[in-house]
Amino acid sequence: MNIACWAEHYSSRMVSPLGARWTHIAAVAEQARRVSSLLPRHEREILIAAAYLHDIGYAPELAITGFHPLDGARLLRLLGHDRVAGLVAHHTRALHEARLRGLEKALAEFDDEGSLVSGALAYCDLTTGPSGERMTPEQRLLDVEARYGEDNPVTNGLRAAWSELMDAIRQVEELLRQPTRSVVAQPR
Repeated sequence: MNIACWAEHYSSRMVSPLGARWTHIAAVAEQARRVSSLLPRHEREILIAAAYLHDIGYAPELAITGFHPLDGARLLRLLGHDRVAGLVAHHTRALHEARLRGLEKALAEFDDEGSLVSGALAYCDLTTGPSGERMTPEQRLLDVEARYGEDNPVTNGLRAAWSELMDAIRQVEELLRQPTRSVVAQPR
């Protein structure tokens, strides 16, 4: 079984009881399947796996710190999936929220590769609403603010990361508009 199939089954088992959270995850993974053509073949399954696992830290049995990127990444590292753990830990520029929560040092346990794969994961997450609907990144930010409140670390972390996230999203959108969609691996 490849890593994307494993990730789908594992995430479904852990998160599907949460209802809408699983709907969001499945839709982010579907978006990842669509944009994975931007990546070299050997990176496509990693993006899809990370999409399925990006919110696994919301599973109640994993919620140790209450910061889902870190909680999910710690499990994935224990399971031997170090690269995916790094993508999950740092998805959607989680470092900014980690700083607000005093968890920056803990998050630094994981590699932040800053690659096209991580940018594509952010794109998929920020163009998918909480119930799986397509939305713009701006709509997603407003949705997060409405659900969490404007003084919440989730909202403020996203706002702090916004220019970095928009750079990644512009890069993905530019590649999606190109007639030849597959790109060469970028240096890390």
